[in-house]
Amino acid sequence: MTATTPFTAPHPMNAPAYKWGILGAGGIARKLADAVNDLTQSEVVAVAAASSQERAQAFADEKGIAKAYGSYEELVADPEVDIVYVATTHNNHHEPAILAINAGKHVLVEKAFTQNEAQAQQIVDAARAKGVFVMEAMWARHLPHMYALRAAIARGEIGRVISVQADHGQPIAHVERMARADLAGGALLDLGVYPIAFAHDILGVPTTITAVGDLTDAGVDGQVSMVFQYEGAQASLTTTMNGRTPCQAHIGGTEGAIEIEGTFYNPTRFTVRRLDGTSWTYDGSAPNGFQFEAAEVARGVAAGLTESPLHTLENSLEIMRIMDEVRAQIGVVYPNER
Repeated sequence: MTATTPFTAPHPMNAPAYKWGILGAGGIARKLADAVNDLTQSEVVAVAAASSQERAQAFADEKGIAKAYGSYEELVADPEVDIVYVATTHNNHHEPAILAINAGKHVLVEKAFTQNEAQAQQIVDAARAKGVFVMEAMWARHLPHMYALRAAIARGEIGRVISVQADHGQPIAHVERMARADLAGGALLDLGVYPIAFAHDILGVPTTITAVGDLTDAGVDGQVSMVFQYEGAQASLTTTMNGRTPCQAHIGGTEGAIEIEGTFYNPTRFTVRRLDGTSWTYDGSAPNGFQFEAAEVARGVAAGLTESPLHTLENSLEIMRIMDEVRAQIGVVYPNER
């Protein structure tokens, strides 16, 4: 059968146009720049790299961006910039985000929102005091297949959800920032946030959390396994930076199941298989994927909102609380938390 879903992702090209500035000049900043410039009506007009003006200029030249700054302060002071994307390392999300907020900019903060709940609360407090739009860049929540998946569950396609399974493993332990505790490295914040946010999207906040992990000599988590308990449901989640895993997700219900093809947090396909023998597949494939979260920000700003109804600031705080508890159980403490 063919899927018909009343709840579909808005087309990114239909979102209002704004001018973006990017703090950070790494790979994820490149992906956002491509998505905004090529797949929305908006435009990236400035980039800043705190390490050097030269790095920012090289990024700007590569992406055809008009302005390059050697400090974050210069970029957030640019009156042409409407929205700031924070693409720094996890330990340094909150300070640049608050800098942009205090400058009156709307802000998209790369996931994980911060390295802990306390820093996340600082961003939330600053945003609410200033009255600007702020959102965590949990891009998977805005993808077409996630809209369709939530709609299928809401229609009762698989009955009551009783289980969620998701994994995310990539062989990136050799990457410098992943190995360094002072940069809030490790698998959890970079990779594990995806299965955690997925379980949160489907089931909400767990009543209990059980986690085990393997730590590196540097004191960061190399891999983590988690079980979340909910009323009448469980989530089984794993993450590792030591090797590649299928990166698939599965939602079990009393009347069927949803199987999401790897990589589940990218634009992809899912199949609903019901116990009555019927099944259907939804294809949410799309290039890049960051355009959907960028469009969500643009729509929110245009509507005068201060947060996304699809991924609220409280949702980001809840996810940070979950990850703080996981870290407490496996014994990961970052140097600036001591």
